[in-house]
Amino acid sequence: MAQKRQLIVHEDAKSPIAEAYRTMRTNIQFAKVDSDLRVIMFTSAGPGEGKSTTTANTAVAMAQAGKKVIIVDCDLRKPVQHKIFGKRNRGVTNILVEDRSVADLIQETGIDNLQMLPSGPIPPNPSELLGSAKMRDIIDCLKGLADIVIIDAPPTVAVTDACVLAASVDGILLVLGAGEIRPEMAQKAKELLLKANGHILGVILNKVEIEEEHAYYYYYYGNEKKTK
Repeated sequence: MAQKRQLIVHEDAKSPIAEAYRTMRTNIQFAKVDSDLRVIMFTSAGPGEGKSTTTANTAVAMAQAGKKVIIVDCDLRKPVQHKIFGKRNRGVTNILVEDRSVADLIQETGIDNLQMLPSGPIPPNPSELLGSAKMRDIIDCLKGLADIVIIDAPPTVAVTDACVLAASVDGILLVLGAGEIRPEMAQKAKELLLKANGHILGVILNKVEIEEEHAYYYYYYGNEKKTK
């Protein structure tokens, strides 16, 4: 059965989860004070930790703040961003292999300030493509088209792709599934990213249960209808 994916920041903007994404957006903005954060990569330690859904919702939250954002699916092994946004899967690999231009394959998401570049067809050699000079040219080109470029990369421990991209981005966010990921796996992911000269901005603990009491207080202050 296909997993249901939601852009909750867009579809239910007053929910506690959407508010959590906005809080995270603020924290990211202050995560690197000595230089601009223009290219941010999201990865996870292993598969199934909610990395791609977190990436998409964070991109929406940043776009809602008025930033011009492009989300790029660099998970060339199991791409899902085109499914989340309901778009054709033509993008990164078409540029790398077919010499298509970046501008030709950027798609509107239907959300103000947010565009996307899907992965394109799954290639036989993802790591080689992501480590190519042409991939770095794509990132440079995207930086000229947006305020923030957000990259969805594969899990770090499973394959080397995220480490290949690590030195080409300004910061990395590591998404970990609460209660699922083993500590040694998380530590391994951190070590691999640092060894690849990546700058880890922080860890996002995903799949945390929101206590009913906390949800009540959010609605009390954030939604007047709930107080009547």
